[in-house]
Amino acid sequence: MQGHSAGGDGAEVIYALRNTDKLSNLILNELEKEGQNVRKAYQRRLPSDPAKDYYFIHRDTGNTEPVIIEYGFLDSKGDDVNQLKNNYIKFADAVVTAVSNYIDLPYELGNVYIVKKGDSLYSIAQKYNTTVDELKKLNGLTSNIINVGQILKLPEKENIVDYDLYIVKKGDTLYKIANNYNISVNELKKINNLTSDTLSIGQQLLVPIIDESDYTIYIVKKGDSLYSIAQKYNTTVDSIKKLNNLASNLLSINQQLKIPTKKEEEVQNFYNYTVVPGDTLYNIAKNNNTTVETIKSINNLSSNVIDVGMQLKLPINFVYTVKKGDSLYSIAQKYNTTVDELKRKNNLSSNLLSIGQILII
Repeated sequence: MQGHSAGGDGAEVIYALRNTDKLSNLILNELEKEGQNVRKAYQRRLPSDPAKDYYFIHRDTGNTEPVIIEYGFLDSKGDDVNQLKNNYIKFADAVVTAVSNYIDLPYELGNVYIVKKGDSLYSIAQKYNTTVDELKKLNGLTSNIINVGQILKLPEKENIVDYDLYIVKKGDTLYKIANNYNISVNELKKINNLTSDTLSIGQQLLVPIIDESDYTIYIVKKGDSLYSIAQKYNTTVDSIKKLNNLASNLLSINQQLKIPTKKEEEVQNFYNYTVVPGDTLYNIAKNNNTTVETIKSINNLSSNVIDVGMQLKLPINFVYTVKKGDSLYSIAQKYNTTVDELKRKNNLSSNLLSIGQILII
């Protein structure tokens, strides 16, 4: 909309005499995040009766909270004309974001996500079947810190439209099945309308039909085993067996196997943990807010036996960037954990921290 004063530049929001400027300033803040210049939020009175609003949309709409948004000036001598021409969708989305935050209503549009309380880059990446690094690159982020109400661009993903039927077997977990089909646990739950992580043997699940273009062919050589091949290609024995319809672990020389090819970034949602004396898979899982089955699946372990010095991949649950004045004690207090647990998760030998250091919580 063109403003009422010619030659201006930037966005304005006009609100009713009966309302506060809170919503209007939220709208201006969101427009500013999208690169638009902002002028002010203000009220306008009727000259003949200063007790009434100038605009009928404010004056005659009863008990509502109307606002008039002037996105810029078509006769602007600044950059309004080009911004309105090129960014009108982003500006409209910014307004919807402001309103949704004002009324505390979650809002997602297309390949955009609005950060909510409790979100982390890792949880968002898991939800949308992407990686932390991909989200950071797409949004120009230099750290893992995000704020409530922040708009994040999401990578374009093709929708999965074809499904296969999977019968749950003994030992299956949602993580294990999701990993086999190269999707996230949240996506698997959404496809099947699941409200919990509990599975029962014989349960039928819809899973995406595997696109064979995502796999490579491997010729079995002397000395190969499914475990050694899975380790080599950073996948799991179950993934290879499922893809090749294998009923056992037996292989023959020159046998052709389809091997899932995972992108390098997909492995970066984990961190390396070094097993220390006294460790068990149960304790490690408990300390890292995960499960024994998840750790075994990620690391292709066939038993619960682990050795001191062994490197294990563990899922990153949440990361924190150290700021000035932080200490392990203050961070532990903030996130309801202990100094010893923080040191254990991050393989720290002392309590010293440096600004900008990344800690796994």
